[in-house]
Amino acid sequence: MWHPENPIRHRLPPARWPTRQEAERALLFTPIRIGPIWLESRTWVPAMVPWRATEEGYVTRNILDWYARFAAGQPGAIVVEATGVRDIKSGPLLRIGHDRFIPGLRQLVETVRRQSGGHTRLFIQLIDFLTVKRRVSKEKYFDRFFTVKDRHRRALVELTGDERWLDVDDAEVRAFLKLAADEVHDRVLDERELETLRYGYRERVTDVHLPHIRDLPKVLPEIFAAAAWRAREAGFDGVELHYAHAYTMAGFLSALNTRTDGYGGPREHRIRLPLEVYRAVRERVGSDYVVGVRFLGDEVIEGGSRLDDAVYFGVEFARAGFDYLSVSKGGKFEDAKQPKVGQAVYPYTGRSGYECMPTVLSDERGPFGRNVPLAAAIKRAVNAAGYATPVVTSGGICTFDQAEGILQRGEADIIGAARQTLADPDWFLKMRLGRGDEIRRCTFTNYCEGLDQMHKPVTCKLWDRVDLDEPGVPLSDDGRRRLVAPRWDGRRER
Repeated sequence: MWHPENPIRHRLPPARWPTRQEAERALLFTPIRIGPIWLESRTWVPAMVPWRATEEGYVTRNILDWYARFAAGQPGAIVVEATGVRDIKSGPLLRIGHDRFIPGLRQLVETVRRQSGGHTRLFIQLIDFLTVKRRVSKEKYFDRFFTVKDRHRRALVELTGDERWLDVDDAEVRAFLKLAADEVHDRVLDERELETLRYGYRERVTDVHLPHIRDLPKVLPEIFAAAAWRAREAGFDGVELHYAHAYTMAGFLSALNTRTDGYGGPREHRIRLPLEVYRAVRERVGSDYVVGVRFLGDEVIEGGSRLDDAVYFGVEFARAGFDYLSVSKGGKFEDAKQPKVGQAVYPYTGRSGYECMPTVLSDERGPFGRNVPLAAAIKRAVNAAGYATPVVTSGGICTFDQAEGILQRGEADIIGAARQTLADPDWFLKMRLGRGDEIRRCTFTNYCEGLDQMHKPVTCKLWDRVDLDEPGVPLSDDGRRRLVAPRWDGRRER
């Protein structure tokens, strides 16, 4: 992952944990209304992809164990991982693009209800993504995927001074380019060809020469609406529309979206499809069902959307009727590091990815609560426009004083914590019970993110090698890592 130049290794912020009586008075543990329902507390587990579904996208026993463990900590809400809305192959990621997925998802809902004692609300994040292919070798690229065009021949003539390139077979052009240096490729290939060669092929929402990309505004509202209906049928309390990071809907919101069909260019056009998707979802699931959105406060890429765009989007989302706004940052393909041959580009390896999940190796500002100002600015604008839509913030929040301070200052309405909750699924419960000194604190080194990057089952280094002989504990295929955090009895007397 990218890190700032001359990074500073930051210590974890000091933690002062509340007594049980103080926690009972804290804003963090007060209820809050989300559209038609209430959360028992303002504690929130954002979506995390654990890589535990089947290759066909079905719920597995390991998925049930994963969410059951978070549910045991009784957060106000859990958001189930990014779940594909189309019925297409997508690896070991959950899917909801067909009715056949409903039974497994219903079992997941029932598991969370049972393990949380009914204290935790459960939402599911709905995502669409475009094609991203693995980087291939230079030889394979020029043999199988490169199309020789007249502009390539003219560039070779200009480069070599030899006009025979205008008439030679395509195979000879490919053979020459396979052996050519990077400097030659820079002068002969265009920007997209160079990207495909060096990073792998990736579709964009602006590739309107492709019919299926051009027609996205026609098909996505119904696809998302059908997925949301299935979520309701499965028993989820609501859906979170994934409009963030490196995926389709974020592509439409991005300032890099230059479509000229009314769905790109000015931000008033870029938000058009996201609002059409929302309206289709709302019409399908009704007004008595939660529909939230996860979107970016800042893309953190050259030419990308910034906070002023996010403030506009947030107000328009609130005006449209979204039940909550969850604010993230970065996580884009455009500045990702070059993958190795045989691997796909990963959108959390560049600066934008770092800003999404900052580590203790940081600049002077540090990683803790780094993204809160984005949510605060959006919340101010939403409230000033006359809307009380709750705003969820997250990113390096790991102590009671941090969380409570954010709420007391009105910077957000709900506190999301992914990595700290992964480190200790019971940390919210431990705080509420006055047992904060038992919290296992995340070290923010992104061990978990490294596993995600390799598409390995995500765990935490603080517990994945602890008590591997515990009866019934699920283990990784090699038997070297446990797949759920150790149990904790939060109700025992000390």
